[in-house]
Amino acid sequence: MIAPMWLDVLDEIARTCVAHGRDDLLTWLRQRRAQLLDPTLRVLVVGEPKQGKSQLVNALVNAPACPVGDGRTTVLPTVVQHAETPTAALVRTPLPAAGRPAGPAAPAADRTPLPIARVAAEIAGRAPRHPAVEAVHVEIGLPRGLLGAGIVLVDTPGIDELDGIRGPAASAALARADTVLMVSDSTRELSVAELNILLHVVRSHANVAVVQTKTDLVANWRTVADRNRQHLAGAGIPAPLIPVSALLRLRAAAGDDRALNDESGFPPLIARIMRDHGDKADRLARTSVGLIARTVLEQLAAPLRAELSGQDAAEQTGPISRLHAAQREVDELRRCTTRWQNTLSDEMAHLLSDLEYDLRDRTRTILREVDEAFDRADPLVGWETFQEWLDGSLVEAAEANHRWLGQRCEWVAAQVAGHFTRYGYDIPPRWQVPEPDDVVDRLPVLERPDADRFTASQKLVSGMRGSYGGLLMFGLAMTLAGMPMINPVSIGAGVLFGGKSIRDEGKSLLRRRQATVKSAVQRHVDDFFIRMTKDCRDTARQVQRVIRDHFTMLTEELQEAIVQSFRSAKQAADADSAVREQRRREIQQRMRRLSALYEQAQGLTSARPAAVPLEPRP
Repeated sequence: MIAPMWLDVLDEIARTCVAHGRDDLLTWLRQRRAQLLDPTLRVLVVGEPKQGKSQLVNALVNAPACPVGDGRTTVLPTVVQHAETPTAALVRTPLPAAGRPAGPAAPAADRTPLPIARVAAEIAGRAPRHPAVEAVHVEIGLPRGLLGAGIVLVDTPGIDELDGIRGPAASAALARADTVLMVSDSTRELSVAELNILLHVVRSHANVAVVQTKTDLVANWRTVADRNRQHLAGAGIPAPLIPVSALLRLRAAAGDDRALNDESGFPPLIARIMRDHGDKADRLARTSVGLIARTVLEQLAAPLRAELSGQDAAEQTGPISRLHAAQREVDELRRCTTRWQNTLSDEMAHLLSDLEYDLRDRTRTILREVDEAFDRADPLVGWETFQEWLDGSLVEAAEANHRWLGQRCEWVAAQVAGHFTRYGYDIPPRWQVPEPDDVVDRLPVLERPDADRFTASQKLVSGMRGSYGGLLMFGLAMTLAGMPMINPVSIGAGVLFGGKSIRDEGKSLLRRRQATVKSAVQRHVDDFFIRMTKDCRDTARQVQRVIRDHFTMLTEELQEAIVQSFRSAKQAADADSAVREQRRREIQQRMRRLSALYEQAQGLTSARPAAVPLEPRP
């Protein structure tokens, strides 16, 4: 059996819907397939209220099929088709949207016969109260040549807004239409709402025309027609505009006036409808399949594109993001290790320098006080008191220096621990700074220095040495005056010079004793400073090792945990990346198939394809 290529493309689109699990689109495609294979041409007449839609249908069939006049408006869709005798029926069809199955399993329509003469009265006010549950329309059969040729006319209620054509009943009627006639009268130009309706219709229907009615009522209808054509071109709507007058058409039919019939504008409209009927199996079907392919394939491709975009978003929260986070944690731990080690090294170096300066300053203060004291005092007097004061001062300096050492060590530990705050390990280690008492006890006792005492014999010798010079000097001087060498004056001078010699020698001995004591105290304090500095350095080094070992252990624990987390994230990321890449290739392959199918469907409208032999189809 020879089948047209558009049917093969349509069936391929249906198989693609099955592969994508879109049963809803498959049901719609089956309906469209059956409709395209149906030899009748279904013409849908739409438009805003009071535009002459019903009168247009009546003029096409030359019979009062649809009620008009007396303020009557179409409240139910009216299907006008061929019948051997005039018939009418009210049809209620359950909608799949109400939870009922679609297709062959759908419940049968409920048909209620109506007297043909009372159609208008019977359907007045019978607008469906529950449009989401069932679709209600009127079917009228008439013995007319146009209808007998396979034409079905569908008059629809007026639509005020775009949403009116998207309702369940209107959408069902629109989906089953082969040709859509948008009706607008000549009293005004096309409105924005009408242009929006046309834009919506041309997306899903290949054959749309605009019928401008009531040309008999408006003298400048040609100007309105020209403006409407400009509006259509400006909106990008590929729909021709056909001006007609239903009143002239009916009058011409009543009087069998061909000239008046030509003036009504209906011959071009009927010719177009008949041409569409003749081209339904070829040109119209190919164009419809192109639009169907665009509608269906866009809906199939949309979730695939969304999934591809979602994969990029999932990388921000999935295993790949956890891998990146683990890598950042490894790098951050490496930087943290470098920072806390540098902090510990720098702060401990500053600490040792500050401690040494502090201890040196305290000992120099003690030495200045010793110098000031022994500039006036005799070391031989109150030595025990001085020795007790010196030991107390050194102990006080050592204790203050050690207290500061402990405080600074705690501050350094806190500074290092601050680098581990983000890990919750910001608790410094515990240690004990030794008291300085044992350091002072290890110092040798400052003994009283061996200083020369001014004994009585030394005073006697010193006095005799000084008095001899005075006695001799004054005695010789007195001999020149004729007096003896030893006389009261020379003896008095000897006594004075002897006393001065004793005083001078005593002062000299005192200065030597003071210098000896100062030197001894200087050496003692230097020994104290050296030993205390050594002890402080050892303590600081010990604290540094404690802090270093503590945070090194914490760093190793964190590194082990982070590396393990990194390995787990790496494995999960590799597995997820493989799955994601596989899925990406599948999606891209499906997208390529959809694109190829879309190009094939669009190629149907570029040239008339030849029929290809296919197997018999149901």
